[in-house]
Amino acid sequence: MNKVKPILFLAALASLILVFTACQPASGQKAQTTVSPSPITVKYIGNFSLSPTHAPIGATVNASGKGFEANSELDLVWEGFTGAWNVADGNYTGRTFTDAMQSLGKVETDASGGFQATFTVPSGFGFSHNVLVEKQNEVQNQSNFKVDMQVSISPSSGPVGTSINIDAQGIGWRPLENSWEVIYDNKFTGWISSVTTDGIAHASITAIGAPGEHIIQIIHGSATFPYLNMQQSPRPDRPQWTFEFTVTDGAPITPPPAQEQGLPMQKSAGKPSTTGPALWTDIASGTVGTPVILQGSGLPAGKQLDLLWFRVVGSRVSGNGWVEASVPLGNVTVGADGTIIFPFKALDDVGGPHRIEVQDAGTKLAETSFTITPSAFDISPSSGPAGTTITVHLKGVGWTQTANIYTLVYDNAYVGYACGFNSQGDVTVYLPATGEPGWHYIDLYPAIYAGTDMSQTNDFRIPQLTALEDHPGEHLPVFHFAFQVTE
Repeated sequence: MNKVKPILFLAALASLILVFTACQPASGQKAQTTVSPSPITVKYIGNFSLSPTHAPIGATVNASGKGFEANSELDLVWEGFTGAWNVADGNYTGRTFTDAMQSLGKVETDASGGFQATFTVPSGFGFSHNVLVEKQNEVQNQSNFKVDMQVSISPSSGPVGTSINIDAQGIGWRPLENSWEVIYDNKFTGWISSVTTDGIAHASITAIGAPGEHIIQIIHGSATFPYLNMQQSPRPDRPQWTFEFTVTDGAPITPPPAQEQGLPMQKSAGKPSTTGPALWTDIASGTVGTPVILQGSGLPAGKQLDLLWFRVVGSRVSGNGWVEASVPLGNVTVGADGTIIFPFKALDDVGGPHRIEVQDAGTKLAETSFTITPSAFDISPSSGPAGTTITVHLKGVGWTQTANIYTLVYDNAYVGYACGFNSQGDVTVYLPATGEPGWHYIDLYPAIYAGTDMSQTNDFRIPQLTALEDHPGEHLPVFHFAFQVTE
Protein backbone atom coordinates (compact mmCIF):
# COMPACT_ATOMS: atom_id res chain seq x y z
CA MET A 1 0.00 0.00 0.00
CA ASN A 2 1.32 3.43 -0.96
CA LYS A 3 1.51 6.07 1.71
CA VAL A 4 0.08 9.43 0.65
CA LYS A 5 2.84 12.03 0.27
CA PRO A 6 3.05 14.82 2.92
CA ILE A 7 0.10 17.18 3.00
CA LEU A 8 0.36 20.21 0.75
CA PHE A 9 -2.06 23.11 0.51
CA LEU A 10 -3.23 23.48 -3.10
CA ALA A 11 -5.51 26.42 -2.78
CA ALA A 12 -7.87 28.13 -0.37
CA LEU A 13 -10.55 30.65 -1.18
CA ALA A 14 -9.96 33.86 0.76
CA SER A 15 -12.19 34.47 3.77
CA LEU A 16 -13.95 37.78 4.16
CA ILE A 17 -11.83 40.41 5.89
CA LEU A 18 -13.62 41.34 9.08
CA VAL A 19 -14.21 44.91 10.06
CA PHE A 20 -14.28 45.80 13.76
CA THR A 21 -17.89 46.61 14.65
CA ALA A 22 -21.47 45.40 14.15
CA CYS A 23 -24.95 46.84 15.02
CA GLN A 24 -28.62 47.18 14.06
CA PRO A 25 -29.05 47.14 10.25
CA ALA A 26 -30.20 50.39 8.73
CA SER A 27 -33.59 50.43 7.07
CA GLY A 28 -33.53 48.55 3.79
CA GLN A 29 -30.11 47.03 4.35
CA LYS A 30 -29.75 43.56 2.84
CA ALA A 31 -28.26 40.83 4.98
CA GLN A 32 -25.19 38.93 3.86
CA THR A 33 -26.23 35.30 3.76
CA THR A 34 -24.14 32.18 3.88
CA VAL A 35 -22.21 31.39 0.73
CA SER A 36 -22.35 27.65 0.19
CA PRO A 37 -19.37 25.81 -1.27
CA SER A 38 -18.98 26.06 -5.04
CA PRO A 39 -20.63 23.18 -6.89
CA ILE A 40 -18.15 20.57 -8.05
CA THR A 41 -18.47 19.19 -11.57
CA VAL A 42 -17.26 15.61 -11.69
CA LYS A 43 -16.44 13.68 -14.84
CA TYR A 44 -16.60 10.22 -13.39
CA ILE A 45 -13.78 7.84 -14.26
CA GLY A 46 -13.31 4.51 -12.56
CA ASN A 47 -14.32 3.80 -8.96
CA PHE A 48 -13.17 5.49 -5.77
CA SER A 49 -13.99 4.45 -2.19
CA LEU A 50 -12.98 5.23 1.38
CA SER A 51 -12.76 2.97 4.41
CA PRO A 52 -13.99 3.80 6.95
CA THR A 53 -16.55 6.28 5.64
CA HIS A 54 -16.59 8.24 8.91
CA ALA A 55 -14.11 8.82 11.73
CA PRO A 56 -12.85 11.63 13.99
CA ILE A 57 -10.07 14.09 13.17
CA GLY A 58 -6.68 12.40 13.18
CA ALA A 59 -7.95 8.96 12.16
CA THR A 60 -6.34 7.00 9.31
CA VAL A 61 -8.48 6.41 6.22
CA ASN A 62 -7.85 3.94 3.41
CA ALA A 63 -8.45 5.28 -0.11
CA SER A 64 -8.93 2.80 -2.96
CA GLY A 65 -9.25 3.47 -6.66
CA LYS A 66 -9.58 1.40 -9.79
CA GLY A 67 -10.38 1.97 -13.43
CA PHE A 68 -8.27 5.14 -13.75
CA GLU A 69 -5.63 5.77 -16.41
CA ALA A 70 -2.75 3.35 -15.99
CA ASN A 71 0.59 4.51 -14.63
CA SER A 72 -0.59 8.06 -14.04
CA GLU A 73 -0.21 10.55 -11.18
CA LEU A 74 -3.40 11.65 -9.41
CA ASP A 75 -4.11 14.16 -6.64
CA LEU A 76 -6.27 13.39 -3.62
CA VAL A 77 -7.96 16.58 -2.43
CA TRP A 78 -9.95 17.24 0.75
CA GLU A 79 -12.90 19.63 0.51
CA GLY A 80 -12.44 21.81 3.58
CA PHE A 81 -14.05 25.09 4.57
CA THR A 82 -13.17 28.40 6.23
CA GLY A 83 -15.56 30.60 8.19
CA ALA A 84 -15.94 34.32 8.84
CA TRP A 85 -18.38 36.51 10.75
CA ASN A 86 -20.06 39.24 8.72
CA VAL A 87 -19.72 42.46 10.71
CA ALA A 88 -19.49 46.02 9.42
CA ASP A 89 -20.59 49.51 10.45
CA GLY A 90 -21.99 48.26 13.75
CA ASN A 91 -24.16 45.62 12.07
CA TYR A 92 -24.19 41.83 12.37
CA THR A 93 -25.29 40.06 9.18
CA GLY A 94 -24.45 36.44 9.75
CA ARG A 95 -21.56 34.19 8.87
CA THR A 96 -19.97 33.04 5.63
CA PHE A 97 -18.30 29.74 4.82
CA THR A 98 -16.22 29.17 1.72
CA ASP A 99 -14.34 26.26 0.16
CA ALA A 100 -10.76 25.68 1.25
CA MET A 101 -9.49 22.79 -0.85
CA GLN A 102 -6.55 20.97 0.74
CA SER A 103 -4.21 18.43 -0.82
CA LEU A 104 -4.00 15.01 0.78
CA GLY A 105 -1.04 14.14 -1.46
CA LYS A 106 -0.41 12.36 -4.72
CA VAL A 107 -0.88 8.73 -5.73
CA GLU A 108 0.42 6.67 -8.64
CA THR A 109 -1.87 4.25 -10.42
CA ASP A 110 -0.55 0.81 -11.36
CA ALA A 111 -0.66 -0.89 -14.74
CA SER A 112 -4.34 -1.68 -14.26
CA GLY A 113 -5.27 1.89 -13.27
CA GLY A 114 -5.69 1.13 -9.57
CA PHE A 115 -4.19 2.58 -6.43
CA GLN A 116 -4.22 2.08 -2.66
CA ALA A 117 -3.33 4.87 -0.25
CA THR A 118 -3.93 6.18 3.26
CA PHE A 119 -4.45 9.67 4.63
CA THR A 120 -5.10 11.30 7.98
CA VAL A 121 -8.43 13.10 8.55
CA PRO A 122 -7.47 16.80 8.59
CA SER A 123 -8.33 19.14 11.43
CA GLY A 124 -11.21 21.47 10.61
CA PHE A 125 -14.99 21.56 10.41
CA GLY A 126 -16.79 18.28 10.92
CA PHE A 127 -19.59 16.29 9.32
CA SER A 128 -19.78 15.90 5.52
CA HIS A 129 -16.74 16.44 3.26
CA ASN A 130 -15.97 15.36 -0.29
CA VAL A 131 -12.66 13.69 -1.06
CA LEU A 132 -11.75 14.28 -4.70
CA VAL A 133 -9.57 12.44 -7.16
CA GLU A 134 -8.09 15.00 -9.55
CA LYS A 135 -5.77 14.95 -12.52
CA GLN A 136 -4.37 18.29 -13.65
CA ASN A 137 -7.10 20.08 -11.65
CA GLU A 138 -9.90 18.10 -13.32
CA VAL A 139 -12.11 16.15 -10.93
CA GLN A 140 -12.30 12.52 -12.05
CA ASN A 141 -14.13 11.00 -9.10
CA GLN A 142 -15.13 11.69 -5.53
CA SER A 143 -16.36 10.01 -2.38
CA ASN A 144 -18.03 11.45 0.69
CA PHE A 145 -16.53 11.24 4.17
CA LYS A 146 -18.12 12.23 7.47
CA VAL A 147 -15.93 13.71 10.21
CA ASP A 148 -17.26 12.58 13.58
CA MET A 149 -17.59 15.43 16.07
CA GLN A 150 -15.83 14.82 19.40
CA VAL A 151 -16.45 16.48 22.80
CA SER A 152 -14.66 16.03 26.13
CA ILE A 153 -14.59 17.72 29.54
CA SER A 154 -11.77 18.13 32.03
CA PRO A 155 -11.32 17.73 34.90
CA SER A 156 -14.03 15.26 35.91
CA SER A 157 -14.10 16.29 39.58
CA GLY A 158 -13.20 19.14 41.89
CA PRO A 159 -14.60 21.44 44.58
CA VAL A 160 -17.29 24.02 43.87
CA GLY A 161 -15.90 26.81 41.71
CA THR A 162 -13.69 24.50 39.63
CA SER A 163 -13.44 25.55 35.98
CA ILE A 164 -14.78 22.70 33.84
CA ASN A 165 -13.20 22.84 30.39
CA ILE A 166 -15.32 21.80 27.43
CA ASP A 167 -13.31 20.93 24.33
CA ALA A 168 -14.94 20.12 21.00
CA GLN A 169 -13.58 19.40 17.54
CA GLY A 170 -15.26 18.59 14.28
CA ILE A 171 -18.15 21.01 14.79
CA GLY A 172 -19.97 21.49 11.50
CA TRP A 173 -20.51 24.66 9.52
CA ARG A 174 -24.00 23.99 8.22
CA PRO A 175 -27.06 25.33 10.07
CA LEU A 176 -28.00 22.00 11.65
CA GLU A 177 -24.43 21.30 12.70
CA ASN A 178 -22.94 24.61 13.84
CA SER A 179 -24.51 25.68 17.17
CA TRP A 180 -23.99 23.42 20.19
CA GLU A 181 -25.43 24.15 23.59
CA VAL A 182 -24.50 23.36 27.16
CA ILE A 183 -26.91 22.16 29.87
CA TYR A 184 -25.82 21.79 33.51
CA ASP A 185 -28.17 19.82 35.77
CA ASN A 186 -31.05 20.51 33.34
CA LYS A 187 -30.29 24.25 33.27
CA PHE A 188 -29.47 25.98 29.97
CA THR A 189 -26.08 27.67 30.29
CA GLY A 190 -25.14 28.93 26.81
CA TRP A 191 -23.84 28.00 23.37
CA ILE A 192 -20.49 27.19 21.82
CA SER A 193 -19.40 28.29 18.35
CA SER A 194 -16.45 27.67 16.04
CA VAL A 195 -16.93 29.97 13.04
CA THR A 196 -13.40 31.40 12.95
CA THR A 197 -11.72 28.54 14.84
CA ASP A 198 -12.20 25.92 12.10
CA GLY A 199 -14.66 23.65 13.87
CA ILE A 200 -12.74 23.65 17.16
CA ALA A 201 -14.21 25.14 20.34
CA HIS A 202 -12.92 25.71 23.86
CA ALA A 203 -15.23 26.87 26.63
CA SER A 204 -15.38 26.62 30.39
CA ILE A 205 -18.20 26.61 32.92
CA THR A 206 -18.08 26.64 36.71
CA ALA A 207 -18.69 23.61 38.91
CA ILE A 208 -21.64 24.44 41.15
CA GLY A 209 -23.97 22.62 43.50
CA ALA A 210 -23.76 20.28 46.46
CA PRO A 211 -21.04 17.61 46.68
CA GLY A 212 -21.89 14.67 44.43
CA GLU A 213 -22.60 13.92 40.80
CA HIS A 214 -23.73 16.65 38.40
CA ILE A 215 -24.71 16.18 34.77
CA ILE A 216 -23.41 18.17 31.79
CA GLN A 217 -25.04 17.74 28.39
CA ILE A 218 -23.93 19.02 24.99
CA ILE A 219 -26.86 19.16 22.56
CA HIS A 220 -27.37 20.84 19.20
CA GLY A 221 -29.77 23.77 18.95
CA SER A 222 -29.52 26.24 16.08
CA ALA A 223 -32.94 27.73 16.96
CA THR A 224 -31.64 29.48 20.11
CA PHE A 225 -32.15 26.62 22.60
CA PRO A 226 -31.30 22.90 22.80
CA TYR A 227 -33.25 20.48 20.57
CA LEU A 228 -34.20 17.83 23.14
CA ASN A 229 -35.77 15.10 20.97
CA MET A 230 -32.99 14.87 18.41
CA GLN A 231 -33.87 11.25 17.64
CA GLN A 232 -37.16 12.48 16.11
CA SER A 233 -35.69 15.42 14.24
CA PRO A 234 -35.09 15.72 10.47
CA ARG A 235 -31.41 15.05 11.27
CA PRO A 236 -31.43 12.29 13.89
CA ASP A 237 -27.78 11.48 13.09
CA ARG A 238 -26.56 14.43 15.13
CA PRO A 239 -24.85 13.23 18.31
CA GLN A 240 -25.26 14.45 21.86
CA TRP A 241 -23.06 13.97 24.89
CA THR A 242 -23.69 13.45 28.59
CA PHE A 243 -20.87 13.78 31.13
CA GLU A 244 -20.73 13.39 34.88
CA PHE A 245 -18.82 15.86 37.01
CA THR A 246 -18.27 15.17 40.70
CA VAL A 247 -18.31 18.15 43.03
CA THR A 248 -16.02 17.23 45.89
CA ASP A 249 -15.65 18.55 49.41
CA GLY A 250 -12.97 21.15 49.93
CA ALA A 251 -12.33 24.85 49.88
CA PRO A 252 -14.30 26.65 47.12
CA ILE A 253 -12.42 28.15 44.20
CA THR A 254 -13.36 31.79 43.69
CA PRO A 255 -12.63 34.06 40.71
CA PRO A 256 -9.86 36.68 40.78
CA PRO A 257 -10.74 40.30 41.58
CA ALA A 258 -12.86 41.95 38.91
CA GLN A 259 -10.14 44.44 37.95
CA GLU A 260 -7.92 41.52 36.90
CA GLN A 261 -10.50 40.06 34.51
CA GLY A 262 -10.53 42.74 31.81
CA LEU A 263 -8.47 42.72 28.65
CA PRO A 264 -4.87 43.93 28.92
CA MET A 265 -4.03 47.43 27.72
CA GLN A 266 -2.61 47.59 24.21
CA LYS A 267 0.19 49.99 23.31
CA SER A 268 -0.17 52.08 20.18
CA ALA A 269 2.08 52.02 17.18
CA GLY A 270 3.43 55.43 18.19
CA LYS A 271 3.95 58.47 16.02
CA PRO A 272 2.51 58.10 12.49
CA SER A 273 4.92 58.31 9.60
CA THR A 274 3.69 61.57 8.11
CA THR A 275 5.26 64.93 7.37
CA GLY A 276 2.14 66.91 8.18
CA PRO A 277 0.21 67.38 11.41
CA ALA A 278 -0.03 64.13 13.41
CA LEU A 279 -1.81 62.96 16.54
CA TRP A 280 -1.25 59.73 18.50
CA THR A 281 -1.65 58.13 21.93
CA ASP A 282 0.77 55.97 23.87
CA ILE A 283 -2.02 53.46 24.63
CA ALA A 284 -4.27 52.13 21.85
CA SER A 285 -6.91 50.47 24.05
CA GLY A 286 -7.86 50.22 27.70
CA THR A 287 -10.73 50.48 30.14
CA VAL A 288 -12.60 53.56 31.35
CA GLY A 289 -10.21 55.68 33.42
CA THR A 290 -7.02 54.37 31.80
CA PRO A 291 -4.29 57.05 31.91
CA VAL A 292 -3.45 58.05 28.34
CA ILE A 293 -0.88 60.47 26.95
CA LEU A 294 -1.98 62.20 23.77
CA GLN A 295 0.81 63.64 21.65
CA GLY A 296 0.94 65.69 18.49
CA SER A 297 3.50 67.09 16.05
CA GLY A 298 3.58 69.30 12.99
CA LEU A 299 1.04 71.67 14.52
CA PRO A 300 1.05 75.50 14.30
CA ALA A 301 3.52 76.78 16.91
CA GLY A 302 2.05 78.87 19.72
CA LYS A 303 -1.57 78.17 18.74
CA GLN A 304 -4.19 77.22 21.29
CA LEU A 305 -6.04 74.23 19.88
CA ASP A 306 -9.13 72.26 20.88
CA LEU A 307 -9.13 68.53 21.57
CA LEU A 308 -12.40 66.65 20.96
CA TRP A 309 -13.50 63.14 21.94
CA PHE A 310 -16.08 61.48 19.68
CA ARG A 311 -18.72 59.01 20.81
CA VAL A 312 -21.76 57.16 19.47
CA VAL A 313 -25.12 58.19 20.94
CA GLY A 314 -28.70 57.23 20.18
CA SER A 315 -31.46 54.77 20.95
CA ARG A 316 -32.57 51.55 19.30
CA VAL A 317 -35.95 51.69 21.01
CA SER A 318 -36.84 55.09 19.53
CA GLY A 319 -36.04 53.88 16.05
CA ASN A 320 -33.80 56.89 15.44
CA GLY A 321 -30.62 54.80 15.33
CA TRP A 322 -27.42 56.50 16.39
CA VAL A 323 -25.13 59.35 15.47
CA GLU A 324 -21.57 60.35 16.28
CA ALA A 325 -21.25 63.30 18.62
CA SER A 326 -18.27 65.02 20.22
CA VAL A 327 -17.46 66.31 23.68
CA PRO A 328 -14.54 68.59 24.64
CA LEU A 329 -11.49 66.70 25.84
CA GLY A 330 -9.59 69.89 26.62
CA ASN A 331 -7.44 72.51 24.95
CA VAL A 332 -3.71 72.81 24.59
CA THR A 333 -1.12 75.35 23.50
CA VAL A 334 1.31 74.15 20.84
CA GLY A 335 4.98 74.40 21.68
CA ALA A 336 7.53 76.31 19.63
CA ASP A 337 8.54 73.02 17.97
CA GLY A 338 4.97 72.29 16.84
CA THR A 339 4.34 69.55 19.41
CA ILE A 340 1.78 68.94 22.14
CA ILE A 341 1.62 66.57 25.10
CA PHE A 342 -1.78 66.14 26.77
CA PRO A 343 -2.32 63.54 29.51
CA PHE A 344 -5.91 62.49 30.24
CA LYS A 345 -7.94 59.54 31.49
CA ALA A 346 -10.14 57.53 29.12
CA LEU A 347 -13.64 58.95 29.38
CA ASP A 348 -16.58 57.10 30.94
CA ASP A 349 -18.16 56.07 27.66
CA VAL A 350 -19.41 53.21 25.50
CA GLY A 351 -16.92 50.57 24.49
CA GLY A 352 -15.28 50.52 21.10
CA PRO A 353 -13.06 52.92 19.16
CA HIS A 354 -13.32 56.65 19.84
CA ARG A 355 -11.95 59.23 17.46
CA ILE A 356 -9.89 62.04 18.96
CA GLU A 357 -9.35 65.23 16.95
CA VAL A 358 -7.19 68.29 17.35
CA GLN A 359 -8.97 71.33 15.87
CA ASP A 360 -8.17 74.94 15.15
CA ALA A 361 -11.37 77.03 15.34
CA GLY A 362 -13.46 74.05 14.17
CA THR A 363 -11.05 72.88 11.46
CA LYS A 364 -9.59 69.43 11.96
CA LEU A 365 -5.79 69.33 11.83
CA ALA A 366 -5.19 65.68 12.78
CA GLU A 367 -6.93 62.72 14.41
CA THR A 368 -6.23 59.44 16.18
CA SER A 369 -8.28 56.79 17.98
CA PHE A 370 -8.54 55.16 21.40
CA THR A 371 -10.55 51.97 22.03
CA ILE A 372 -12.44 51.43 25.29
CA THR A 373 -12.76 47.82 26.43
CA PRO A 374 -15.28 46.60 29.03
CA SER A 375 -14.37 46.49 32.74
CA ALA A 376 -16.12 45.31 35.88
CA PHE A 377 -16.33 46.22 39.54
CA ASP A 378 -16.40 43.60 42.28
CA ILE A 379 -19.97 42.62 43.11
CA SER A 380 -21.47 44.27 46.17
CA PRO A 381 -22.02 42.81 48.66
CA SER A 382 -20.13 39.53 48.31
CA SER A 383 -22.20 37.63 50.88
CA GLY A 384 -25.57 37.70 52.62
CA PRO A 385 -28.75 35.66 53.13
CA ALA A 386 -30.99 34.56 50.30
CA GLY A 387 -32.86 37.58 48.96
CA THR A 388 -29.87 39.92 49.31
CA THR A 389 -29.66 42.32 46.38
CA ILE A 390 -26.36 41.84 44.55
CA THR A 391 -25.13 44.79 42.48
CA VAL A 392 -23.28 43.82 39.30
CA HIS A 393 -21.63 46.83 37.67
CA LEU A 394 -19.81 47.07 34.31
CA LYS A 395 -18.27 49.98 32.41
CA GLY A 396 -17.31 50.37 28.77
CA VAL A 397 -19.98 48.10 27.31
CA GLY A 398 -20.18 48.72 23.57
CA TRP A 399 -22.84 50.02 21.20
CA THR A 400 -22.71 47.62 18.25
CA GLN A 401 -24.95 44.60 17.72
CA THR A 402 -22.10 42.35 18.86
CA ALA A 403 -20.97 44.41 21.86
CA ASN A 404 -23.95 46.22 23.39
CA ILE A 405 -25.18 43.46 25.73
CA TYR A 406 -23.79 41.10 28.34
CA THR A 407 -25.73 37.96 29.27
CA LEU A 408 -25.91 36.88 32.91
CA VAL A 409 -25.63 33.27 34.10
CA TYR A 410 -26.36 32.36 37.75
CA ASP A 411 -25.20 28.92 38.89
CA ASN A 412 -24.90 27.86 35.22
CA ALA A 413 -28.48 28.91 34.46
CA TYR A 414 -29.03 31.69 31.93
CA VAL A 415 -31.05 34.50 33.54
CA GLY A 416 -31.17 37.29 30.95
CA TYR A 417 -29.22 40.13 29.37
CA ALA A 418 -28.37 43.75 30.12
CA CYS A 419 -27.79 46.47 27.53
CA GLY A 420 -25.24 49.27 27.76
CA PHE A 421 -26.03 51.52 24.80
CA ASN A 422 -28.66 53.87 26.23
CA SER A 423 -26.60 54.31 29.42
CA GLN A 424 -23.45 55.17 27.43
CA GLY A 425 -21.61 51.97 28.32
CA ASP A 426 -22.64 51.78 31.99
CA VAL A 427 -24.43 48.55 32.96
CA THR A 428 -25.82 48.01 36.46
CA VAL A 429 -27.80 44.87 37.33
CA TYR A 430 -29.55 44.33 40.66
CA LEU A 431 -29.73 40.59 41.18
CA PRO A 432 -31.41 38.79 44.10
CA ALA A 433 -29.26 36.13 45.75
CA THR A 434 -30.90 32.71 45.63
CA GLY A 435 -30.11 29.15 46.60
CA GLU A 436 -29.00 27.16 49.59
CA PRO A 437 -26.36 28.49 51.99
CA GLY A 438 -22.96 28.23 50.36
CA TRP A 439 -21.19 29.56 47.29
CA HIS A 440 -23.00 30.63 44.14
CA TYR A 441 -21.47 31.83 40.89
CA ILE A 442 -22.33 34.64 38.51
CA ASP A 443 -20.87 34.70 34.97
CA LEU A 444 -21.25 37.41 32.34
CA TYR A 445 -20.71 36.53 28.67
CA PRO A 446 -20.87 38.69 25.53
CA ALA A 447 -23.59 37.81 23.05
CA ILE A 448 -24.97 38.80 19.67
CA TYR A 449 -27.81 41.21 20.34
CA ALA A 450 -29.56 41.28 16.96
CA GLY A 451 -29.03 41.27 13.22
CA THR A 452 -29.53 38.77 10.41
CA ASP A 453 -28.00 35.31 10.45
CA MET A 454 -27.77 32.36 8.10
CA SER A 455 -30.93 30.39 7.34
CA GLN A 456 -32.15 28.08 10.13
CA THR A 457 -29.81 29.68 12.67
CA ASN A 458 -30.75 32.00 15.55
CA ASP A 459 -28.11 32.47 18.24
CA PHE A 460 -29.21 35.92 19.43
CA ARG A 461 -29.22 37.13 23.05
CA ILE A 462 -27.87 33.93 24.61
CA PRO A 463 -24.48 33.49 26.35
CA GLN A 464 -21.64 32.74 23.92
CA LEU A 465 -19.40 30.50 26.02
CA THR A 466 -16.69 30.62 23.32
CA ALA A 467 -16.66 34.43 23.16
CA LEU A 468 -12.97 34.75 24.09
CA GLU A 469 -11.89 32.91 20.92
CA ASP A 470 -14.76 33.23 18.45
CA HIS A 471 -16.91 36.29 19.16
CA PRO A 472 -17.90 38.25 16.05
CA GLY A 473 -16.51 41.76 15.78
CA GLU A 474 -14.94 42.99 18.97
CA HIS A 475 -12.61 41.12 21.29
CA LEU A 476 -14.49 41.21 24.60
CA PRO A 477 -13.78 39.85 28.10
CA VAL A 478 -15.83 37.38 30.14
CA PHE A 479 -16.46 38.18 33.82
CA HIS A 480 -16.87 35.78 36.77
CA PHE A 481 -18.03 36.45 40.35
CA ALA A 482 -18.80 34.41 43.46
CA PHE A 483 -21.42 35.17 46.13
CA GLN A 484 -21.77 33.36 49.44
CA VAL A 485 -25.33 32.80 50.63
CA THR A 486 -25.28 32.81 54.43
CA GLU A 487 -27.70 31.18 56.87
